[in-house]
Amino acid sequence: MSSAFQRHVAAATGLLLTLGVSTACSSGKEAAGQDPVGKADGKISLTYLQKQGDQEYFVGEAAGAKAKADELGIDLKIVNLGNDANKTVGEVQSAVAQKTNGVIIVVPDPAVGPQVVHTAEDGKVALLTSDDQICSTGPDPARCSKADLVPRVGFSGAQMGEEVGKRAASEFKKAGWKASDTRVISAWKQDVTVCGDRVNASKKAFDAAVPGVKTINVATDNTPTGAQDKIAATITANSKVKNWVVWGCNDENVMGGVTALQNAGTSPANIIGVGLGAYLACKEWQSDKPSGMKAALFINGKDVGALAVQTMYDKLKHGKDFPQEAFAPTTMVDSHSWKSAGLTCS
Repeated sequence: MSSAFQRHVAAATGLLLTLGVSTACSSGKEAAGQDPVGKADGKISLTYLQKQGDQEYFVGEAAGAKAKADELGIDLKIVNLGNDANKTVGEVQSAVAQKTNGVIIVVPDPAVGPQVVHTAEDGKVALLTSDDQICSTGPDPARCSKADLVPRVGFSGAQMGEEVGKRAASEFKKAGWKASDTRVISAWKQDVTVCGDRVNASKKAFDAAVPGVKTINVATDNTPTGAQDKIAATITANSKVKNWVVWGCNDENVMGGVTALQNAGTSPANIIGVGLGAYLACKEWQSDKPSGMKAALFINGKDVGALAVQTMYDKLKHGKDFPQEAFAPTTMVDSHSWKSAGLTCS
C-alpha cells in the first residue's frame, strides 16, 4: 500500500463533516434514521447491503468496510443486491431477523426507501445509507424534506460535479475549441438524486467558465453498455458536431460515451471525457494509446466503506448521533497523476 493511499484513507476515516443532525418532526416522531437505538452490548454485528456489488467502486467499498470492521472488532456481513429492489427489502428483513445491530445500505432503487426505513425501525436496528440517499416518507429523495432523509455517508454530489465541470472547462479552453462546434453530453440515471446533484453542478461550473455550449441530457442506466447505447443514438442524431465534452454520474456513463464517440469515428483529440470515479478511466491510461478520457475525479470506495462502518460503530458503541451527511475526500486525476494519487487499477 502506498503512503499516499494510506494518507488518503486516514483522512477519509477521520473525516465526519456534519451538515446538520436530524431533529424531531412536528408530529413528535423522530426524524429518519434517528429513532432511538440502544447501545450495543458485547460484539457489534453489522450488515452492509450494496447495489451492484460486483462493480469496481463497490468492491473497493466492501474492502474498506471489511478492513475497518476488522480493526474495530466488528462482525460484518456484505450482501450484493445487484439491481434487485425486491431483494433489498428481503435482505433488510433477513438482517433484522438475524439480530444485526446496524444496517448500512446502498439501494438499487430509492423507491424502496420507506419500506427499508420502517423495517429497520420496527426491528430497532440502526440504519445508515452510503452513496445514495433514501427517504423515509416517499420514493423520491429529491422531493423529501431534509428531516426525512436517512443519514448518509458518501461524497458531496454538488462538490464533485463542480470539480468535473471546472476540469471540463479547463480542457475545453486548452483545446481551443469553439462553442458553436461543440456539444456537451450529460449522462445519468435520472431517478437517482445524487446523480442529478452531480451533473447539475457540472453544468453550472462549466457554463460559468465556458458560456454558450449546448448541453444534451441523456438518460441512462448508469452502466457502460447502457450509456454507450443511449449516447450512440445521440451522436447519430447530431452527426455534424465536431467536438464533444462528456460528463455523467459516474465513470460508467463517461466511459460509455467516450467509447460510443470513438466507435463512431470521432478522434480522441475531439473528445473531452471527465469521469467520476476514475476506476474505469485509469484503465484507459495504462497504455500510451490516445484516449478521449482526459481526466476523472478519483472517488475511493474504500474511504466510504471505512467511514460508514466507523460512523455506525460510533453510534452503536458510544451513542454518537449520526451526522446528516458525512463526506470523504476526492482528488482530480489524469493520465499523468493517477498513480501518485494512490489510485489502484485492476
